[in-house]
Order: sequence, then structure tokens, then C-alpha cells
Amino acid sequence: MKLLIRPAQEVAIKSKPVRRQQMRHLRQNIRKLLARLDHDIRVDGSWDRVDVEVPDDRGLSGPVLDALQRIPGISTIQEIGVFPFVDLEDVAEKAVQAFADRLNGRTFAVRARRHGEHDFRSIDLERSVGAALMQASSARGVNLREPDVEVRIEVRDEQFHIAHRKHRGTGGYPLGSVENVMTLVSGGYDSSVAAYLMLRRGLRSHYLFFNLGGVAHEVGVRQVVHYLWDRYGASHNARFISVPFEGVVAEIMRSVSHRHWGVILKRQMLRAAAEIAKHNNVAGLVTGDAVAQVSSQTLTNLNVVDRASDEVVMRPLIAMDKESIIQIARDIGTEPFARTMPEYCGVISRKPATRAKLYRVEADEALMDPTVLAGAIEAREETPVDRLLESTVTPEDVELVQTPGVDDVIIDVRHPHEGEQSPLKLTSNEILQIPFYELRQQLAALPDNRQYLLYCDRGTMSRLHAGHLRAEGRDNIKVYAPGA
Repeated sequence: MKLLIRPAQEVAIKSKPVRRQQMRHLRQNIRKLLARLDHDIRVDGSWDRVDVEVPDDRGLSGPVLDALQRIPGISTIQEIGVFPFVDLEDVAEKAVQAFADRLNGRTFAVRARRHGEHDFRSIDLERSVGAALMQASSARGVNLREPDVEVRIEVRDEQFHIAHRKHRGTGGYPLGSVENVMTLVSGGYDSSVAAYLMLRRGLRSHYLFFNLGGVAHEVGVRQVVHYLWDRYGASHNARFISVPFEGVVAEIMRSVSHRHWGVILKRQMLRAAAEIAKHNNVAGLVTGDAVAQVSSQTLTNLNVVDRASDEVVMRPLIAMDKESIIQIARDIGTEPFARTMPEYCGVISRKPATRAKLYRVEADEALMDPTVLAGAIEAREETPVDRLLESTVTPEDVELVQTPGVDDVIIDVRHPHEGEQSPLKLTSNEILQIPFYELRQQLAALPDNRQYLLYCDRGTMSRLHAGHLRAEGRDNIKVYAPGA
């Protein structure tokens, strides 16, 4: 299978040096990610296109297309049929085989290009193919201006290409072709969508999490960050930075007016983020704020928050409504994480200030012990995102089962995207599809007199959740590990 990849239009209109640099980034990203599927996949290209050749005998077409549609910087992916050039009649015959069934009741246009020495013109090729398609199909007719279907053919020396199905890409800029940012993540709808939008814009991101209290919350955030990185940013390394913020929260509640709790918490986070950014080559900070969504996100309060740092603060969701944000979360696969993410509500003022005065906020902050924030920054933990799941310690030893008993129930805890790509099949055992982010809720409804074996490809997620469930007293939970 041959694929023709076109960059997003914004890349195509750049100056030549910038365009070359961004196309080089795009080819490198594609090459690196497709090598995870098969090292024999070839990636080449020029200033305005990337050519991908996939071995035909290895069942890679689905996984390759899925991977390409998630790589920032790609506008379209076109499937290409490659044939030796014999004559115009043979080109027309191949075009009929490829398009006749797709033209019924629709208009079409043939677009032909020719490279090399031939005894015909491009328009001769278009007429020949168009006549053959009209005769062999039930097409509604030819429409050269706005056809329902475009039949694209390119003759290049002794070969010709027929463009088949076209797939939409993510768009945006190639990841790594812009600068680095740090995204403040909580695991909810807003921060995960904000992180995705910055990746789509070509900005490599590190992830900063302020733990306000609770192992469960951090585990959930680690999972959604790893998912985002693995699906949309795995061409580049990234860090996950966790800052223990319980002490800062306690100091805020002890020292300042409750009307300023939310604003001062955000200022303390921003101040810490700016300090941590200095050690991570970061050019800006990203948050999931949307104007007027909560009291701390009025324009007045956002202005007060931003004064805590000299760093550029980017808010890609600033004018979006919640419905639109949730829809993007559904599209990119983070909605289930956000829906089940534990929430921390310990810093909610009874009557929060919606138009806080900077001098009053600064006076409140002056009452706080500055060593508390410094201590939290110093105690931060940094983990490479690609090791996030394996570095999570489970609270219980978990038994691994290579061969399940006949009555054992296998629970496939993978994200639905993974399950669709490589479904689990067993001869005798019942298999339940319960994504890990819904496991705790759905497990309560299952009979207690069965043994449940959790399964995922690498065994990391299954062991993690089995450990937590056993720590909660679920003794009928083990891990299905066929390769252990």
C-alpha cells in the first residue's frame, strides 16, 4: 500500500526555509511512529508531500492509517494504487475497477497529471478515463467545478498512480516544529483538551500536576496524560511533574481571606509552574481556563492570577463553552477519563471574589509562609511520560494467571481504541469489555462468587488496577498474563 500525505495548509504557505524545516519534522515524526508498527515501512517525501510505502502482506493498513490520522501536521492521507503504465486503455480499466461502484448517482471529475515523455496530453488521459467511467457506472454526470468524487491520476514515466480513498488528518503543525510549553493538568475535561490543542499546534508539552490530596487523583491523571501522549505526542519525549500541594492548600486556608482562596491557589500554582519551567526549557504555560466558567476565571480574576508570573500563559479554551469542550474530549478519547476523574473541592469559597483587587490579593498572600510553596516545589517528582504507568506502585502484590480456569471471567480493561485494534479472543472464557476508568463502578454490579482476571496488552494497567482493588478487599481479582 502506498500513501500520499499532504501537510496542513498553514505549512504549505510558509516561506521555503520554514516549510522545509516543518516538513523535515513531519517526516521524522511519521517515520518514528510508524517504526513502532513495522521497521520496513518506508517514509520519503519532498517540500510539499510525504510518501509512505507499507508492506502489503502484513495486515498493517488499518493500524498505519489510524496512526497517521493522529499525527499533528497532516491535512490528508490519500491511498494510492501504483501500476506499470501500458497504455491509456489500461489506465481507464484500472480506474473503472477502483471507482465505478463509488460513482452511482454522483457526479465526478477526472484530474490527471503527467511527468516524463509521452505521446498524449493530460487532457487526453482525462477524456479517456472519463468516458470509460461514464460507460461502466451509473454516474449522474461530469462536474468539473464541484464534483461529488474526484478521480485523480498521475502518470510518472513508466508508472501511473490512481488516488483512492482520502482520509482527514489532525491538521495543525508538526509536533516539535514550534516551541516547548508546560501544560497544567488536572485530568478533567478542560486541561486534557487544552493539552491536545497545543499538541495539535505543534507545541511539544510537558505536564504539570498539582496534587491537592489523594493517590487516586494522581493515578487518574497519570493515566490520561499517558493516553494523550501515546496517541498524539509520542514522537517526542515529555515529562510528567507532580507537585505535592496539600501543604500549600492548608497554608492558604489558614492565612488568607476565604473570598480569595480560589484566586490565590491559582496564583500559587502559576508561581510554582514558572519556577519549574526554568528547569525544563519551556517558553510558556498552558491552562484549561475558559472565561467566566467559574469565579476564578472572570477576566478580572484571570488578570490578577497572571500577575503572579512573567511567563506567557496560553488558554486555548478561553472562548469555548463546556459543550464544545466535552465534544472535543469525546472525539480525542479523553471524555471517559474526565467523567470518572476524582475531584478535589477543598478550596471552594463561600462567597468568592469575582472581581478581586490585586493589592488586596497581594496583601493576603503576604500573610502566607513562603517556605511552604518553596518546599512543595522542591519536593516535586518528575517522571518520563513513557514510563508513567510502569512507575506507578500498586499497594498489593497481585497473582498472575497464565492459563485461566474455565469459569474465570476475563475483563479486558484496555481503552476501547486499543481493543478495536487487537481484540482479545479466547475459546471458553467469558470476556467482558470494561475500560479501566469504569472498572470500579461496574465491578460492583458483578457477582462476587466468580473469579475475575484483568487483562491489558502490557500487563501494566491490569496489575495497577488489580492491586488497588485487592487493597480494597476484592480477593477475587487477579491478572490474566498469557506471556508471563
